[in-house]
Formats: sequence, structure tokens, C-alpha cells
Amino acid sequence: MESEDTKKIQEMKTDLNLLLECLKYQMDNPFSQKEALVTIHSICHQNSNAGVYFREIGGLTFVKDLAKSSEHNVVKEAALYTLGTVAEQNVYCQQTLCTSELFEDLAWFLSDNDSNTNLKRMSVYVILVLVSNNRTGQMLVRETGCITILSQLFRTALSKYELNLSDKNVFQSYQLWSSVCSTLCVCVNNPQNDENQMLCCSLFPHANDWLINCMKPEIIRPICSFIGLTLANNTYVQKHFISVGGLDVLSQVLVQLESDSHKTLSSAKLAVVVTKTVDACIADNPTFGVVLAKYHIVSKLLALLLHESLDSGEKFSIMLTLGHCTEDCEENQYDLFKNNGLPLMIQALTESQNEELNKAATFVLHNCKKITEKLSLSLGEHSFDENEAEQFEDINVKEKNLEERWKKAKEILHRIEELEREGNEEEIRREKYKDHVSSLNINIQNTLKYLHAESIGGGPKADKDKSQSRKLKSYKSHGVMSQACTNDDQMKTLLKSTNPVNACYRESGKNKTLCKANSSCSQNLHEETTFEKKNFVSQSSDHVFKHPTPIVKNRKQQLPVTDPFTLCSDIINKEVISFLATNSCSKMLKYRCSGCIAVGKSLNSRNFSKLLHSCPYQCDRHKVIVEAEDRYKSELRKSLICNKKILLTPRRRRQLSNESTTLGGIKKRRIRKNFTKEEVNYLFSGVKKMGNHWNLILWSFPFQQGRKAVDLAHKYHKLTKGPKCAAS
Repeated sequence: MESEDTKKIQEMKTDLNLLLECLKYQMDNPFSQKEALVTIHSICHQNSNAGVYFREIGGLTFVKDLAKSSEHNVVKEAALYTLGTVAEQNVYCQQTLCTSELFEDLAWFLSDNDSNTNLKRMSVYVILVLVSNNRTGQMLVRETGCITILSQLFRTALSKYELNLSDKNVFQSYQLWSSVCSTLCVCVNNPQNDENQMLCCSLFPHANDWLINCMKPEIIRPICSFIGLTLANNTYVQKHFISVGGLDVLSQVLVQLESDSHKTLSSAKLAVVVTKTVDACIADNPTFGVVLAKYHIVSKLLALLLHESLDSGEKFSIMLTLGHCTEDCEENQYDLFKNNGLPLMIQALTESQNEELNKAATFVLHNCKKITEKLSLSLGEHSFDENEAEQFEDINVKEKNLEERWKKAKEILHRIEELEREGNEEEIRREKYKDHVSSLNINIQNTLKYLHAESIGGGPKADKDKSQSRKLKSYKSHGVMSQACTNDDQMKTLLKSTNPVNACYRESGKNKTLCKANSSCSQNLHEETTFEKKNFVSQSSDHVFKHPTPIVKNRKQQLPVTDPFTLCSDIINKEVISFLATNSCSKMLKYRCSGCIAVGKSLNSRNFSKLLHSCPYQCDRHKVIVEAEDRYKSELRKSLICNKKILLTPRRRRQLSNESTTLGGIKKRRIRKNFTKEEVNYLFSGVKKMGNHWNLILWSFPFQQGRKAVDLAHKYHKLTKGPKCAAS
């Protein structure tokens, strides 16, 4: 496979060399030169690397000079077409050709009266390729005066508004004009160039005349593209365009196309193009939406939005334009409301699966929320401002059924509030759950303290503690105990269920009695925790159960294994762990496992291990990971004692490479191949043509297989340093 690719590359290089020689020796035969240039264009169009090689052998410079010096227009056109193709396929060739000299030559071709239409079109094509995605090209096209000549061609290439493309001469002129429009578009945008946008402002009146007098797709599409890119992200140019009546012209064209869209599909598609241009005019200046209100553009856009032939992208453009129209203009907001635009937006929001469409519909609904609130209130209850009262006075007189519209506005407002309320339900649940879980935590800790006090004390002291605990419990309004036991009798039964533990413990230490006590406590606590789980659906919360305090741990160590308080504490710990297992909360407290908390941090294999080892509260999963890592490291340390060649930390690369060679891993060397006389000649000729670009020299000449660029560099330095080294 590699040999076939190498063979193809070599054949391509040979063809380009022969074609370049043909161009040089056929100066008196323009048709042969044209055929050679067309062939070079075909090779470079199929393979971008061919353009690089053609530049390296000097072909690009020769073709550029040929386009300037040739007396035949056929050769000039073919040469310019070849230059444009090579520059379009390869960015290095584009940078090579992007010089002020070439731009001046192209400007001369465009301004020369002897240049035919096709030669001018090829010149415009080369400018388009050199300026596209190239800020340097945008600067040169302005400094050399090419953009001024292009502006003049934009005005004069088409002389008549009646466009008859069936005529050959008119069609060639239209092709030139269309190429000029595309070139002006790349001059002002991609990347954006403010200075070129300012220069193109002078073309707006001429563009308006064409839009009014010739509403054909062949004219509207290029002009809308030019206007939209010239206006983009430039408020000064947008204001200038509106001051010369551009937005009024676009509105009139949009109204006409929308009325024609019911008859032809192409008019609907073309109306979307004009809509995008209108949106570019008002995107950064929403106050200019007042101009659109004169032509009732909102109602036209709503009618266009219902067109079945439009795809989701085109509908998104229409909705985005509606959002900018209604952003800061109450007339457009009322027009949207009056033409049932809000139900249409709500329908799109609820039924569409497209995220962009949903965002655009939400944008429109948010803009119209204020006007909907105003219309939903009665005139007596609502006090308008002076300007607002004057604005809505005529509207209220004209509308006979305004009360019905108010009712409809209330319904729509209610639906909007429901949509907004859905987003806040989760936060409300979290806050509610946060309060109940915190109270649950406090009550369980208090219960543990009272149970421990009862287990230590006896007789009247225990009764005294019981009465104190009853008084304290009666003041708790939230928590597990207050929900499970709503009166004093239920609290007594709960305390009685815990008392037999103390009695059984004082009388005897039998396992059966302790098991019964254990089961009774666990049953009560299990019912309480399950009651909380049923009432509060598990949501993420900041206040979760904390780990038992160190005091409880010390008490567990001092008491014997059969201590009832220890048993109850273990039971509660199990319940807490099982409850925490059901939570998918992302915000943990400092008493939880550090490995579970550090989710958003930048962790790696080193700091994560340190983080887990420094955490005193490890979960079961990370505890297993730490234990496995410790076992692995201990085994490695044992093996290090037995065989000192194994290390836990990596050595430097030089030490590792030396050890690998000393341990018997002999590195395989390449077979030495002496340079032949032909290779030496290739090397000197390559350096002469290409300089010290060793990779290019290696690819350009048929060196022996296995030869590398470093070998060529070393050999050339040896040859130039001393003649004795040339024989090696």
C-alpha cells in the first residue's frame, strides 16, 4: 500500500515538472499553455499536496508572472483560474500569493477597459480566494483599492432592472455581479472587518433600488447576504442602513413575499432569507422594531411560521426575529397578542422537541409578559402611565370585545406562570426536605442522649430523667418523635418500649432478653424513619445525617459489648447508612467521605490517594480502594527488599534506558547504507532549490528506502565541512 502511494506521489511530481517545462517552452502557443494550465488545475484540485510541491518547484511564481505578462486573454484567464484553485486548496499557497503586487495586478485587470467579462470574473475569483478567512487579505484589498473597484462593479455590472438571464451577455454580466457580491461579503466578514464594513455602507442605496425594482431570487439572495454580513455586529452601520430607508424596503419586500408564499414554495423560502436580514438589522438595536410595526411585520411572521414547508431551522429564524421585534416595542407585543401569537408560542414550547425552538419561544413569551399582564387587568384597576395611556387609548376604542381578550390574556398569563412554576418546584421541595431532615437529625441525637441517661441511672433517678425527657419532648414541634407520637400517651408508650431494656439488663444479661430489646428498638426506629421517607421524597439536600460524634465513640469503647445504648447506637447507625444510600445528593458535609465530596475537583492518581488517606470518614467503597492500594504497595515494598531493581517511583529516562540496555535488552540498530553519488547530487540540488528543508528534499528525490531527514542533514554538514567526509 505504501509503495503504491509513493508511486502515485512520484508520478504527480513528474507530471507537474513536465507541465511546468511545457509552459516555459510553449510561450508562442497560447492554446498549449491553456491546456497545460487546465491540467495543472486538475492535478492540484484533486490533491492539495500537489499545490505545495508546485509552489516548491517555482510553478506558482511562474504562473503568476505568466498571468501578468501574457498578451493572450485566454492564457491570462487560465492562469488566474489555476492560481485561485491552488490557493483555495492550500493555505500555504494562499499566504504565498497574498501580496500587494498581485492585488495591484488584479485591480488593473478589473479597471482595464480591454479586459473582457470572463477575465474580470477570474480576477474577482482570485480576490475572493485570497481574502476568505484571511485578515491580511482584507487589509490588502482595502489598501490597494480593490474594494473600491469592486464597489463600482457592484453598481455598474448590471445596468437594467429587467433581468433576462436567457441572454448570453446578460447572463455573463450577472455571473460577474454575483461574484462581486460574494467577494464583498468575505471582505466585510469572516473575520469581521469594521473598516471594510464602513466602506460598503455607500452601496446600501443601490441595493435598496434593486430590491424594490427586481424581486427575483437571483437578486434578493445575494443582496440580502451582502446586507446581513455588512450589518453584523456593527451598530453604526445598522443605524446608517435604517437612516437610508433600508429597513422599510426590507419590510415591504417581506410583506410582498409573505403574500406570495401561499401560492409558491419559493416565495416562502425567500421570505425566510429576508427575515434573517431584518433580524440582523434589529438584533443589536431592538428599539428599531417600531419601524416594523408600521408594516405589521409580526402578523406576517406569524403567518409565515404556520407554513408547512419550512423546516425547524427556518422556523427558528422566524421565532428569533419575533423575539427581537417584541423585545422593546409594545406595539409589536400587542400585535403578537392580537394575532394569537402567544398560544402559538406556548404550543411550540410544549410540543417541539427542538431545544433551539424552545429557547426562541421562551424568549418571545418573556418579552410579552408585561403587555399580557396589562391587558389581563381591567381599565379601572390598572393605572397606565401617561405615555402608555395615550398609546393604548386608540386600541381600546377600536376593540369591541376587549373583555374577552382580557379573559384570554388571564388564561395565557396563568399558563406562562405555570411554566415558570415548574422550574421552581424542585427548589421548593429541596427547602422543605432540608427543614424536616435537620429536625430529624436533632431529635434522634436527643433521643440517644436520653436513652443513654436511662441506661446508666436507675430507680428514682431514672424516673426523674423520664419526666424531664417527657417535658423536653413535648416542646418539639417537628421531627420523627413529634410526628409518630402526637400526644403524651403515645410518648409514654414509646418510653415504655425502651424501659424493658434497662430492666432486663439489671436483672440478667441473657442473650434472649437483649435480642428482644434490640428488636423492639430497631422496630420503632425503623417505623419512624420509613414514615419520614414516605412523607418526604428523597431529594438532594445540604443537611444530611452527620456521623456520630467522638463522645459517643468513646462511650462505646468504655461500655461492654452488651451495653444497650451501644446496641441502639449501632441500630441507628445502620438506619442512617441505609437512608443515606437512597440519596443522590451532590453536596456533602465535612463528616462524609472526601472521595464522595470531591466531584468537581481536578483529581489524578496522586492527589486522590492522598485525599482518601487523609479522610477519617471513608465510605465502604473508598475504604476497599484504600485497603487494596495499601496491600499492593506493601507487596511492592516486600519485592523491593528481595530485588532492589523494582521501584515505586519512576526513575529518569536516561537511567531507565541505561538499565534496559545493561539488563540484556539490546537495541536494534539500522543497517548502515552509504550515500551513492546520485543521492549526493540529489542532496545538493535539493538544498539549492529548497534550502535546509530536509523533509521536502527527502520527499522530492528518490533516496534509498529507510533514509530519514536527519540522515540528509548530517550528510550535508559532513560534505560541507570537509571533503574527506564525502567518501563515507
